[in-house]
Amino acid sequence: MPSLNEGASSAISVKIGGLPIEIQSNDCDFITMLENRYAGFVERPVGAAIRLNVDIVPAGPIASDEDLHVRHEAGRWTMHRGDFRAEWDPTSRCGRVRQAAFPYAIDSVMRILHSLVLAEQGGFLLHSASAVRAGRAFLFSGVSGAGKSTIARLAPPDVTLLTDEISYIRPVGDDYRAYGTPFAGELEKPGANIAAPVAALYLLKQGPRNDAVRLATSDAARRLLRNILFFADDDSLVQHLFHSACRFVSRVPVYELTFRPDGEVWKLIG
Repeated sequence: MPSLNEGASSAISVKIGGLPIEIQSNDCDFITMLENRYAGFVERPVGAAIRLNVDIVPAGPIASDEDLHVRHEAGRWTMHRGDFRAEWDPTSRCGRVRQAAFPYAIDSVMRILHSLVLAEQGGFLLHSASAVRAGRAFLFSGVSGAGKSTIARLAPPDVTLLTDEISYIRPVGDDYRAYGTPFAGELEKPGANIAAPVAALYLLKQGPRNDAVRLATSDAARRLLRNILFFADDDSLVQHLFHSACRFVSRVPVYELTFRPDGEVWKLIG
């Protein structure tokens, strides 16, 4: 792999969930765009856990309709989709990305890397909104259209949003913590760069009334697994995620939350 510093003239470090990823590029405008996009999660690029050198190429040569592929080959991870090509060496913690000057590709690369690291640690990325109330984090998970952004939008003033799209979950001792992320959904704004212990997970279902029903652990684990984001074709890490989901639901209460699109639902939360 070429030297990380070869041709690179500008860099930032994006720290999410306590894991800093340094992004270097010889395209200063690209780095400036990322500084604005990840504002609140950017720090000086010193001692980053993961380092990426991004080569900016014209958009034309990259096929836009190619599906995502993530594989572990010859000791390194390779990732490619229509809008980027990337590789990452988990031993050296260095990688290279080839993409056009759009933020969505590097967004995807960072999500993939975080998902790989979290899987090894017993954590995961969850397709969910999350928010902090009275020092505790609450997760609101579901498929697209289930109401993640809606319930975030309805939150009262004493609630701090961590994300309305992708929640970052990591075990800390016997508990779990949720971390804010800059990955936004319909609200189009980053979450707060804070963390809090997870108090409950709510699986969303829109309906005519507000009601929360606690699920048995077996049902909770099965439904949680549907919403965990993982991109790699790797049997070992998939097994890690299965065990992580089972451990999570044994420690965190999981509810099916039926709700109407009004703020009254928050009376059931916290």
